[in-house]
Amino acid sequence: MSAIQRWSRGSAQYPIELNDLQIPPTELFAIGRAEVLCKPRVAIVGTRDSTAYGERVTRNLTRTFVRAGVTVISGMARGIDGAAHRAALEEGGDTVAVLGTGIDVPYPVGHRQLHRAIAERGLVVSENPPGMRAHQGAFPKRNRIIAALAPVTIVVEAGFRSGALNTASQALELGRTVAAVPGPIDSDQSRGSNQLLRDGAVLIAAPDDALTLLGISPPAEARGAIPTLPEAEQRVWDALANGYTEMDSLPGTTGLAMAECLASVTSLEILGLVECSLAGEIRRR
Repeated sequence: MSAIQRWSRGSAQYPIELNDLQIPPTELFAIGRAEVLCKPRVAIVGTRDSTAYGERVTRNLTRTFVRAGVTVISGMARGIDGAAHRAALEEGGDTVAVLGTGIDVPYPVGHRQLHRAIAERGLVVSENPPGMRAHQGAFPKRNRIIAALAPVTIVVEAGFRSGALNTASQALELGRTVAAVPGPIDSDQSRGSNQLLRDGAVLIAAPDDALTLLGISPPAEARGAIPTLPEAEQRVWDALANGYTEMDSLPGTTGLAMAECLASVTSLEILGLVECSLAGEIRRR
């Protein structure tokens, strides 16, 4: 692992965006490649208690950002945060983990290997000195740094008491853009993110929507490309080959339960691959 760097406020390495905070960190500890902060940046955050849908959408969004040369920032927590970091690393992209503990203290402990991988291939930062353990109030303070570092914060899944809502709130206070991915209205993990949308957050209905918020066009080779899909989504995609299809007919043509069809259609909508008419019919875009 690389040596610990110490960036004082006002130094060349200290991110100037942190000066927008009411109380900026007096110094920042870092391990890894400082140059990843020189690229366009986005924060992706969400619940620790993520669903398969939330993690799948997180991976799709992260891959889109990485392929467009965007650095993905998150908090290295379980769930959505971890999914974003791992997807960025798997795609060979850049990611920044902002810790609420000391720079050398992985939290949760189960993310020790992820911490090492980010430190070696991306960047880990913290305002806390080496050795500091998790303590009350540490993570809201961490969240303000995530919010400040990125011009856009995307909430994928968040319950009513999720720390991701705290990050979104701090981003709004800083005048940053907050966006959210819609989720099922009966899912506890989506109640907070759906509330953000109700209150005016930008809707992310497809990965390209997220790039647009950063003023970035999708890479030319990605336009029109169909990603590798999970089996259920692939079945639904294949069933839509002949144009508009009624939702009620999908279980019969795909061999899936209605709940699986609904979840697959939602995921395909998020990917920007299908659209639904007001009459409830679905077709490829």
